[in-house]
Amino acid sequence: MAKESMKAREVKRAKLVEKYAEKRARLKAEGDWEGLQKLPKNSAKVRLHNRCKLSGRPKGYMRQFGISRIDFREMASNGLIPGVKKASW
Repeated sequence: MAKESMKAREVKRAKLVEKYAEKRARLKAEGDWEGLQKLPKNSAKVRLHNRCKLSGRPKGYMRQFGISRIDFREMASNGLIPGVKKASW
């Protein structure tokens, strides 16, 4: 389980990216590199990192479901994800 502060930091970054997206795009189009440098570091989309919605785990993230591989396996085994079942042959 990730620390709550790490989850909160990612949420804060996501809000900053959304807030400055339009301004950042405009500055890039104009070629105003000094203006871009004055924006907050965390307003860059590159600084976002995918995290599991349930546990906050940063590694083993499955984009299609938005959760980590561990939570996915547990939920699939319990039948909580429609259309997914454990393979057996």
